[in-house]
Amino acid sequence: MSSTPTVARLTSRAVITLAGPDWRNFLQGLITQDVETLATGEARFAGLLTPQGRLLFDLFVAGRVGDCLIDCAAAQRDALIQRLMIYRLRAKVEITPDDRAVWALWGVPTAPPGWTRDPRLPGLGFRGYGAAPPAGAIEADEAAYDSHRLGLGAPGPADWGSDTTYPIEANFDLLAGIDFKKGCYVGQETTSRMKRRGTLKSRMAPITFDGAAPTVGAELLAGDRRAGHVLSGEAGRAMTMLRLDRLDTEPRTLADGRPWRPDLPSWMTALEDP
Repeated sequence: MSSTPTVARLTSRAVITLAGPDWRNFLQGLITQDVETLATGEARFAGLLTPQGRLLFDLFVAGRVGDCLIDCAAAQRDALIQRLMIYRLRAKVEITPDDRAVWALWGVPTAPPGWTRDPRLPGLGFRGYGAAPPAGAIEADEAAYDSHRLGLGAPGPADWGSDTTYPIEANFDLLAGIDFKKGCYVGQETTSRMKRRGTLKSRMAPITFDGAAPTVGAELLAGDRRAGHVLSGEAGRAMTMLRLDRLDTEPRTLADGRPWRPDLPSWMTALEDP
């Protein structure tokens, strides 16, 4: 992980502006994170779920004076706007696409003016919306950012898909993506029940291995049992959906026979056994 100030434009991300006197109350009843206390210049990570509690959209909500920005997957922006429109009913809120660029900045200890701290992990740095890259930062591409994120063990949108994963499986609870003390939101009942029962068997977690990245979807074996599957990756490292109760079973092999090793980051190692 580089300590050199590095900036990358995230072309896979897009922005929506929410304005109007009801935007906080409107969003508060929909997403997994609290926005009633969101301050100007602060961002919070969240998900919008199905009524059954599965993840539909990941998003960052960035507070501004009088409104907020929603940072979402560019390929899903239109679908997210349509979903928000369905829920709007009589709420006094304006939902509009915004053409400003999304940037990530890492390798610096403090945010330049106009940048917002990424709330998930300190190492993920800051996000900028329409801001110019700061002087002295090396400009990289989004692949470099994804490699940096994967090095920290944080899953990304390519890993959780849409309507297939529970947010706790995607570590939203460990990455400041769920407020378990807030009021009701779409999918809350299932999310809260999974947290209370503590019976989760699988989570997204990084592994290491030698050589090229395995095929997305490739099985992981622990002994003669299935231990998970590959979600995304690069040479030597991949994000997987991993059975936590099979981490210590050996031999651990990829589908092509290469050994793999779990590499849980420090923010995951405090997990209790399922």
